[in-house]
Amino acid sequence: MDMVKVPEVNRGDVFLINLDPTVGEEIRKMRPCVVVSPDELNTHLRTHIVAPLTTGGNQYPFRIPCLFQEKQGFVVLDQIRTVDRERFVRHVEKISPMVLQRILSVLQEMFSP
Repeated sequence: MDMVKVPEVNRGDVFLINLDPTVGEEIRKMRPCVVVSPDELNTHLRTHIVAPLTTGGNQYPFRIPCLFQEKQGFVVLDQIRTVDRERFVRHVEKISPMVLQRILSVLQEMFSP
């Protein structure tokens, strides 16, 4: 698979990412994902922490409602993963600053002791 041809990856960017192969209940197939890793890491590493976006499923406190590609959906924070840039297919859009703030807030809550 060809690596996506973009000069940089930034927190909040949404890319179409190939998540296969997967195991068990992991979210699968090619789907849009929002980059949640900090820009300091995105600049220096080939791997990025992403959260998949979906239009299906139930709303939970760790699934953030959002609008992407003119569809209502969720950022699925219970399925975050680290992926190599080779899985990136193409840039789709950028998530809204308000949704990104909510994502970061919920991630902080999820990983607090």
